[in-house]
Amino acid sequence: MSPRSASVNEELRRRSRERLLQAAVEMVGEHGYEATTLGDIADRAGSARGLVSYYFPGKRQLVQSAVHRLMHRTLEEALEREPRTEDGRERMARAIDAILGLARDRPVLMRQHMAGLLQAEGFMQCPEQQRLAELLRDTVARHGSRDAAADYPMLRSLLMGAVYAMVLPNVPMQLTTLRAELFARYRLDWEMGVPPDTGEASGGTQQSDLSRFFATGEGPDEGSEVPAGSK
Repeated sequence: MSPRSASVNEELRRRSRERLLQAAVEMVGEHGYEATTLGDIADRAGSARGLVSYYFPGKRQLVQSAVHRLMHRTLEEALEREPRTEDGRERMARAIDAILGLARDRPVLMRQHMAGLLQAEGFMQCPEQQRLAELLRDTVARHGSRDAAADYPMLRSLLMGAVYAMVLPNVPMQLTTLRAELFARYRLDWEMGVPPDTGEASGGTQQSDLSRFFATGEGPDEGSEVPAGSK
């Protein structure tokens, strides 16, 4: 049998990484961070355990990248859903609802994510986080900011604070209260975005199947996948 081409091996590596990201979101959401091992994630992904360390330095980096992917794709889906709009205020409302919806619908996962940001290594930049940041900066700019580079960190901090308040054990704040504060700050009408009383999931986050956010696709058997640079 002839060796696989470089492009085929690259596609296998991409799909393997995607499966690990999806498995990390699922396992931590179901069992919590401490109870989930890298071996558990690899098993759920159907990948060799040794491949995890090839793609990610450790569990914290893997989980943080996975959650940032979920946040990025949830936000993207909310911003581009039908009817599509270029109205900056409506897009800001959708962005707020998408992130608050994640905290409401996946509290265990988002609580673990916030806890990870408070660890010694703290916030770690990755491609997934950068895509999330680009969407939020664009949202701020379309909302009318004259200095999106300065105003984006404030939006990010406000959303992080709201998520933290919603997932705080025993004394969580209500989504409606936090939404009202954020909507007032950004001069948004309550009817914009996806109001909580409509019964719809903000950004569609209540769907249990997350595969649409992780492009694993269907491909050839990766049993003999070779990491880049290997013979």
